[in-house]
Amino acid sequence: MAINLDALVINIIVNTIILSPVLWLSGRALVEKGKARFTDAVWIVILGTVIGALFGAFFIGIIASIIQLILWLALVKHFFDCGWLKGLAISIIAIIIFAAIAIILGLIGFALIQFI
Repeated sequence: MAINLDALVINIIVNTIILSPVLWLSGRALVEKGKARFTDAVWIVILGTVIGALFGAFFIGIIASIIQLILWLALVKHFFDCGWLKGLAISIIAIIIFAAIAIILGLIGFALIQFI
């Protein structure tokens, strides 16, 4: 039931650095440019991480996963001023963009290791 505050702060910082630009790019692709601001993406990630950690401390298993999924979708819906389906689409595109970036960085890292 305890929440490790050091790990939470590190998690917030890392998630904000990694997820905010990806979420912002996917939001700009699907909603009007004025509705998808970078600061909104930062707030989505910060609030999603903190509230998700709180729910994760009280609920376990599939219930916690469902609650956190609905929470993230609600945050995207609220901050990007869109509907539930568009919020789901933004989230899915953010996952695809993140996976593509991770694969590209992994291939670059693998290629650099080959030269060493």
